[in-house]
Amino acid sequence: MKNIKINYMKNTFLLAIILLMNVSCERNLSDDATLSTFSKNGDVFIDTFSAGLGYGAFGGSNYTAFTVDTEVKYQGSASMRFDVPSVGDPRGAYAGGVFIDGSGRNLTDYDALTFWIKGSQAATINEFGLGTDFGLNKYNVRMQNVPIDTNWKKIIIPLPDAAKLIQEKGMFWYSEGAENNLGYTFWIDNVKYEKLGTIAHPQPNIMDGANATQQTYIGSNVSVTGLTDTFNMPNGINQTISIAPSYYTFTSSNPSVATVSDSGVITVLTSGTTVITASLAGTNAVGSLTINSLGVFTPAPTPTYSPSTVISIFSNAYTNVPVEYYNGYWAPWQTTQGQADIHINGDDLIKYTQFNFVGIQFSQPTINITSKTYVHVDLKVLNTTGARNSINIKLVDFGSDGVYGGVGDSSHEYVYNNANLATGNWVSVDLPLSSFSGLTSRAHLAQFILGPTTSGITDLLVDNIYFHN
Repeated sequence: MKNIKINYMKNTFLLAIILLMNVSCERNLSDDATLSTFSKNGDVFIDTFSAGLGYGAFGGSNYTAFTVDTEVKYQGSASMRFDVPSVGDPRGAYAGGVFIDGSGRNLTDYDALTFWIKGSQAATINEFGLGTDFGLNKYNVRMQNVPIDTNWKKIIIPLPDAAKLIQEKGMFWYSEGAENNLGYTFWIDNVKYEKLGTIAHPQPNIMDGANATQQTYIGSNVSVTGLTDTFNMPNGINQTISIAPSYYTFTSSNPSVATVSDSGVITVLTSGTTVITASLAGTNAVGSLTINSLGVFTPAPTPTYSPSTVISIFSNAYTNVPVEYYNGYWAPWQTTQGQADIHINGDDLIKYTQFNFVGIQFSQPTINITSKTYVHVDLKVLNTTGARNSINIKLVDFGSDGVYGGVGDSSHEYVYNNANLATGNWVSVDLPLSSFSGLTSRAHLAQFILGPTTSGITDLLVDNIYFHN
């Protein structure tokens, strides 16, 4: 199973830039950028690269995955070739990169990015898109889980609102990992922007089309999520794409309670309730987010241990180790939603809802806690019903090979009981690591797991997860 997920909105890094020189640098005078206009050239790759284009590989990818192929092509004399590495390839974990025009292009005349693709085998490409430029990625578009086979197939990525693409630099990007742990090759040809005129009935969504509600506090910053747009394509099939918040116009029904920025960030100002809605290119988005501000927030106690004695997983008080995720969404058993995305008065928090259990993983690299004697976490239960007096805390060591299910894995789950969990106040949990007797090694720790619990906890805040002595 592939698990390549790159958050291009927050942590895309430039590993390498390879400037691609076009054999023909001619450009019509009308296409040249002036003080007020930018090139309207819609071609990205037609046998060769259009003028001004450069390629950058994503951080952690195999930066040699992309080449130009003159043997395999859809039309003309050449295509783009992408060699996806196998799992464990030392050159990189996946193939991924972006094609950038540093000056930017005016794409307002088009309604789609199109290209032809085939693979050396049937596969499902993780992601294609546009709008990634190693900068703000303001107008990013993402099409996910694109099926391909060994025959040439045309892919159409609709533009949510071309009127905003006056100076777009990110012309095309891709990200793909191994299939069944093995690498393979795919080719892309005739990449260009087109005015098809056959893409119809756009339906934007926020919050994945749901009318969501969130409790929060004065000073918090909450992001509108679940941003998608669905189009009826020329073949009659609906296509959904994920899009950046800058395509939307957001509205707060009660701006005295909370305002919402152009980037979809909600700032809570006072106690009360407001409803966040949005539109895109004149079409009202399905879904909303109701913000219930509960007033002044009381943070978790500030840690006082010396940084030299602490290995931190999540805390503003310390430098945290690299963490792959704060919610693994482990199907099919897990129902827990939420991530490390709550910000209140400069304090970062994890908020979990629909809680049954949740896994936090930090295996790249694993951590050595053999010199530590305690594990700490601060918990604040938010729901007010149910028997909220216990939660399970599990630590998992990945063994000497640092791989889940590999050599020498061990774990232990501790049932923590405290009646104060039911009060809705912060509870500081400090457990001796000696209590985790099933943890036969602490030299390759990789997971911190909360739950499962039958105590009735469904919503909680988490802060300050660290090991200390």
